Amino acid sequence: MKLKRRSLETPISDLCFGDHKMAFLSGPRQCGKTTLGQELLRKRKAGAYKNWDEVTFRREWTHDPRGVVPGSTGRIPLLVLDEIHKARSWKRSLKGLYDTLEDPVDILVTGSARLTVYRRGSDSLLGRYFHFRLHPFSLGELESATIPHPDDVIETLFCGPPRRRRAAQETLETFMKFGTFPEPFLAQDERKARLWRSHRVERVIREDLRDLSRIPDLSRIEMLASLLPLRVGSLLSVASLREELEVSHDTAKRWLQMLTELYYAFEIKPYSKRIARSLRKSGKLYLWDCSEVPGEAARFENLVASHLLKTCHLWTDTGEGNFELCFLRNKQKEEIDFLIVRDGKPWLPIEVKLQDTTPSPNWKRFLPQIRCTRALQLVIGKGVWTLREDQGAQLIVASAADVLRHFA
Repeated sequence: MKLKRRSLETPISDLCFGDHKMAFLSGPRQCGKTTLGQELLRKRKAGAYKNWDEVTFRREWTHDPRGVVPGSTGRIPLLVLDEIHKARSWKRSLKGLYDTLEDPVDILVTGSARLTVYRRGSDSLLGRYFHFRLHPFSLGELESATIPHPDDVIETLFCGPPRRRRAAQETLETFMKFGTFPEPFLAQDERKARLWRSHRVERVIREDLRDLSRIPDLSRIEMLASLLPLRVGSLLSVASLREELEVSHDTAKRWLQMLTELYYAFEIKPYSKRIARSLRKSGKLYLWDCSEVPGEAARFENLVASHLLKTCHLWTDTGEGNFELCFLRNKQKEEIDFLIVRDGKPWLPIEVKLQDTTPSPNWKRFLPQIRCTRALQLVIGKGVWTLREDQGAQLIVASAADVLRHFA
């Protein structure tokens, strides 16, 4: 498959480089940040790519950060700084570089850990950059690099049965087998995919976590990472993990937070406003690489969660509003898997079933409380699409491939 243009290319160019602001690009290791930076540089045809792992660049940056700025060639150059957050006081140095530029230079900073985590620089870069989160592939991005407007997504989905595309269903099945990260998805080789997953987890913990913390015994965090795939889609119990790891509650919670900051796992929280007897604290955990998840049902739920989170991040990062991914659950253990919250208000609830096309009985409990007029129930099979009226709302039960390809 030919690698298509990533959906963040246009927002980075328009929102940042149009006003000569810096662009911060973070995301999980090996999701395509370096490739995106080099593609922007190739199209610009002026600038330089610098990686902190290169000894020569580390020396240049330590001696004089202004020395890495490419010279003018008649057009505004692009400077790509990869993994620069590993440098001591990188924010202060970058602020000094940006504030003292004599000629316009566009700057893209990429990192496999959350760039906002690192507080080594005392000076704030506020107002000088926009932060974007790059995800692995999704059905929508492989179909089109244009990020759809939220209202257009709703209008498209609820205007009638979609035009089915066999390619979307085939891509969904490939995602289920190899995950959404570019390398294993494009290679589609099971042995290579297993090796890739093993090496990725090892590098996240042995390299990225080492840069973020001073934990001497990384083997127990590797043990924690091995426990998480079995807990995907379930309520997260720190107490249970603490017992298995034989550490304190605070330690287990801190380690989980680190794995979240390093884009290994993500947690979604329950939405509690207006929900009678709702859960308020316990979240559900998912992995950035759904291919690690055993069991078809849990892996499918994780895949849907990844698509929805990516869409929420893209809409938020590109200024369409404040979008958050939550779920609905009460103390009677009734649950709707996901709820997209738009600017603090429930916007679109989504239930995930592997094969069951019968509307979940939990819709009758939650729809009147969240007051959403549109809802989705997704299944993994192909050729499913029905529109029903339930509790005064339109409920579509449909194939996930036919729905998710309309998201970002």
